[in-house]
Amino acid sequence: MKAKNCLIFGGSGQIGRHLIRKLTKNNYRVTVVTRNIHQKGHIIKTQGNAGYIEIVEANIFDENKIRKLIQNSHICINLIGILYEKKGSSFKNIHTLFPSILSKLCKQYNLEHFIHLSALGVSDAVESKYAKSKLDGEREILKNFSLSTILRPSVVYSVDDNFTTNFMTLLSRLPIFPLYYSGKTKFMPIHSSDLVEVIFNVISKNIYSQVIECVGSETITLKEILEKLLNLIGKKRILLPMPLFLGKLSAQIFQLFPKPLLTKDQLKLLQYDNVISGNYKTNSDIGCPAKCLFETEVEKYSSMWREGGQFAKKVNL
Repeated sequence: MKAKNCLIFGGSGQIGRHLIRKLTKNNYRVTVVTRNIHQKGHIIKTQGNAGYIEIVEANIFDENKIRKLIQNSHICINLIGILYEKKGSSFKNIHTLFPSILSKLCKQYNLEHFIHLSALGVSDAVESKYAKSKLDGEREILKNFSLSTILRPSVVYSVDDNFTTNFMTLLSRLPIFPLYYSGKTKFMPIHSSDLVEVIFNVISKNIYSQVIECVGSETITLKEILEKLLNLIGKKRILLPMPLFLGKLSAQIFQLFPKPLLTKDQLKLLQYDNVISGNYKTNSDIGCPAKCLFETEVEKYSSMWREGGQFAKKVNL
């Protein structure tokens, strides 16, 4: 049987790299689209055996080029997302318009499946531009192509993430760390390898559920996450609840950075728990429960932030 070709957008990120390895090991061919082949090509090439990966440089809004790629594919997977807006990359363009274009082309060329990565909690965070753009993108997809599956993960973590690694960097440098909304916001973090298992399960078993919420096995508050990270890197820090007006002021300053530590829009998202809604199927419902435990997995790479590095002994604080 001829190997199926999966067209992947966002293949150089933490989820994409795990997914490419999983697919190529299981005899799927992958075509990975990147904006800069010279910067990302060498990373992508190492994720699978030669002959199973093709890398294409393209602007994601070059519809003619994207059209040709979709014509030669069986499955399309969109992993592209941004956490903050910058020149040329707005939430609407990336989260709404681009998925809409992909889903229309998938319909036009009769693809077997379109899998789109959204985010957990977007139905609730009505004040957030990020959440609104994600939700609008989902609606466009479901309107355009019935053979679509939308995955809504909670916070995704791994050694390559921008979540635990950023927090550990800040916690290792700052004597006092602010707690927005008193650190009570709840998350169900899912490891990137668990999320990849969900995506592979959806592909290999032809699961066309419209929306699937993807979560880890634990519900943890933001404060508990920070406490676990502090324990793993062997640091003592003051976690200080921050009044909302100061939170808004700090976000206004932080979002001016080239890579914002926090934006006003992200502060709005923190008002809402990032947990399963009960309105949709979950990864457990489709036979793919998360196996990784947050503290166990983060411990594997937390030594980079401990005194003495990988040779440091873990000290319970």
